[in-house]
Amino acid sequence: MGNDAIKFFAMSKLSRPELKQVWAVADSKRQGFLGFSEFVTAMQLVSIGQTGKEITPDVLNSIDMQSLKPPYMEGLDIILARHKPSPKKSDPDLDVAPPSQVSSVQWFNSKSTKKTNSDFDAKPMVMLLGQYSTGKTTFIKHLLRTSYPGAHIGPEPTTDRFVVVMSGPDERSIPGNTIAVQADMPYSGLTSFGTACLSKFECSQMPHPRTQRSYDFTGVTSWFAAKCDLILLLFDPHKLDISDEFKRVIGALRGHDDKIRVVLNKADQIDTQQLMRVYGALMWSLGKVLNTPEVMRVYIGNYLRKEQDDLLSDLKDIPKKACDRRINEFVKRARAAKIHAYIISHLKKEMPSMMGKAKAQQRLIDNLEDEFLKVHREYHLPSGDFPNVEHFRRCLAATTSTSLKS
Repeated sequence: MGNDAIKFFAMSKLSRPELKQVWAVADSKRQGFLGFSEFVTAMQLVSIGQTGKEITPDVLNSIDMQSLKPPYMEGLDIILARHKPSPKKSDPDLDVAPPSQVSSVQWFNSKSTKKTNSDFDAKPMVMLLGQYSTGKTTFIKHLLRTSYPGAHIGPEPTTDRFVVVMSGPDERSIPGNTIAVQADMPYSGLTSFGTACLSKFECSQMPHPRTQRSYDFTGVTSWFAAKCDLILLLFDPHKLDISDEFKRVIGALRGHDDKIRVVLNKADQIDTQQLMRVYGALMWSLGKVLNTPEVMRVYIGNYLRKEQDDLLSDLKDIPKKACDRRINEFVKRARAAKIHAYIISHLKKEMPSMMGKAKAQQRLIDNLEDEFLKVHREYHLPSGDFPNVEHFRRCLAATTSTSLKS
């Protein structure tokens, strides 16, 4: 019996041995907490104890429940009056979800981002990721056959922001705060990462295609990964070491493996023998970071014409597959919503109605793998659709037992 339960039942003024017997009889399943039906039984036993009768396991069978009076709990009326909720005025401008509510669905949004009308009307997108000076800007300029506003090439780190390069009527740069509030653009979701993120984000418009940290860099990368049709990871044969930050960035792409293509750029700067060694080292490094049994396709840039043609063919196929990808993302989000609903519904059923909520929630968090297995078996859901256990555990730990129950 927890401290809250002891304080509550002490209001009945029954002796400690009597209260022990009340709990033992009510908690017949030995759960360590009282559900709604067990709590009702406990209150009936308290009422019987207050009449002077001995509390035994079969005492309820010999009592006329219709004539049984409610138990007297000293000071309960004062506590109820003190905690009576005052009527709340609804203000649509201030109606935001509390942090606990937000964190409980973080895993769900990481699985597939919320879809808006602009997502279905948006043009296909390709995301380029790579460490500094791997040739990202040069690659874009090569595709466009021209430069774009804000492009800067150098051996030192030159890109300190996310840059969206897109078609427009004239050459200009649009700040992130402006483009994030445009209803016809699919970037409104970036507002959840705060002003610091938006200040490091911009759009370069040109009569052909531009996007550019104090914010969750990997979170933003994951958001873009869910929106993009293709993700290109660029590597330099002279700088194959994957930094800790880039490792986290690649880890944030998990779940989008089908979109990832690897480009080994500047391959013309090394000979064939060195290229073989570099290729082997790159595959070994990627195997540790991507953590997938499948071999990732690697395009060799600036070396073989056929490799370039294959990559360009992949890029040209994007518009044809864009509709299928949007349907695929929509189905993925629907499946994630279904799994989320089943899990939360199961966890709510496991929570007690009255006492011991915090303990019950901690027990559920500690045994989350077993709870997932129960949901999997009961509803025959694919195990591959379930969220990462550790991620979901962290989200649940940030959720109050009250919000989980409600």
